[in-house]
Amino acid sequence: MPTHCTTIELPNNGRRKVIACFDGGRMSSDGGAILLQAADRALDLTGRMTACFIDHRNPARCEHSLHDLVAQRLYGLALGYEDVNDHDTLRDDSLLALALGRTDVTGQGRVRERDRGHPLAGSSTLNRLELGTPEQAEEDRYKRIVADPERLDALLVDLFLEQHAEVPDEIVLDVDATHDPLHGEQEGRHFHGYYDCYCYLPLYVTCGPHVLCGRLRPSSVDPAEGVVAELERIVERIRERWPEVAVIVRGDAGFCREDLMAWCEGQPGVHYVFGLAQNLRLKRAVGQQQERSRRRGLASGRKSRRYRDFSYRTLGSWSRTRRVVGKAEWLPGEARNNNVRFVVTSLDKRAWGTRELYEELYCARGDMENRIKEQQLDLFADRTSAATLRANQLRLHWALFAAALLEVLRGWALAGTELAQAQFGTIRTHLLKVAAVVRVSVRRTWVSLSSLYPRQELFAHCVAQLREAAAS
Repeated sequence: MPTHCTTIELPNNGRRKVIACFDGGRMSSDGGAILLQAADRALDLTGRMTACFIDHRNPARCEHSLHDLVAQRLYGLALGYEDVNDHDTLRDDSLLALALGRTDVTGQGRVRERDRGHPLAGSSTLNRLELGTPEQAEEDRYKRIVADPERLDALLVDLFLEQHAEVPDEIVLDVDATHDPLHGEQEGRHFHGYYDCYCYLPLYVTCGPHVLCGRLRPSSVDPAEGVVAELERIVERIRERWPEVAVIVRGDAGFCREDLMAWCEGQPGVHYVFGLAQNLRLKRAVGQQQERSRRRGLASGRKSRRYRDFSYRTLGSWSRTRRVVGKAEWLPGEARNNNVRFVVTSLDKRAWGTRELYEELYCARGDMENRIKEQQLDLFADRTSAATLRANQLRLHWALFAAALLEVLRGWALAGTELAQAQFGTIRTHLLKVAAVVRVSVRRTWVSLSSLYPRQELFAHCVAQLREAAAS
């Protein structure tokens, strides 16, 4: 296959000239793609995702199956390639073709001569996954593949349930919203005053390291808009498998809304703990604790924290009196010497004491920020540059399922290792970005990984763990 070779002249090595050139042949920087294949097989993830799409193409005229297109897009995100355009080069990657299960990893058997040497799909073909619409897909010339968002949403919850060997007694569902800046004329764009930009306002629901929902919304809505409908759907599906599990919904003050709290109170075994925006009545309620914290802090020169557990009802927006926990903290320094916070909850004091409720339960919601960072920084969930909201929602779904794929690596293959709690970006650097060369003989396909790769034992351990998971 003819290639354009760029020559780079580097500083001399002694008296020798140093010349770099991209002429190494079919090498790959993504040797860890074979780990993604093993993780995929453990859950049949891409196979089940494929069932969430409708393909109106004529199979007799397609060289790339729907399954291969789904897997290629998903693996590309997990490997760090955020744009579909990247696949115009990745389509030549024999190792990625091998990970997708293609037998012709060099592409020499392609039907059309112009495609030979390209074993995988390019950007124009992969785009058809995202741009099809239910109304036009059957009659459209090119965009004949359409996703079923409801089935994709249900599959996310199913994957979460299946990664638990035992039924837990209690789970905590974290809810939060973040902003997704926009730089074009995308459908649904709106200027958000707090974030000072045009953006979307996606809603996330997580449980521990698992993301159960990512819903793209215009930024003109309230942060809690639509959360009741999403929780209804998620809790119903969880209860089908785990009918006795207790559920706690947790969120910041942006989710302290009457409809959400009333919904939780009306569901058996569902409780909540939300941040509560402070006001003069609440501040007066912890005035005594605040003064005691101040005196104790001034005497010791260290931070001092006190709590008060009391009943509270707003003047008009709440339908009932609810339990509120107030924290009055004094911190050294003039800027933050009065740190007052409040949470409201439906949990009984006998189950969760005052201090434990705030420090152990509510403050643990900060870990959800790691899930959002993984989505936007490591898996490019904010790459919402398509024109329509539907296409951008599907791009968010790709990031959610790439996270589910990498969570199999982290939760199963890396359990008990030094990378058991690592972020996805770290896992990608240490396990997926491995130099490799694919060689094909009559009877074997050889994958030659770099001899200088420093985590060879961990790599082999992951392969063994994923093989065992797939067998079970």
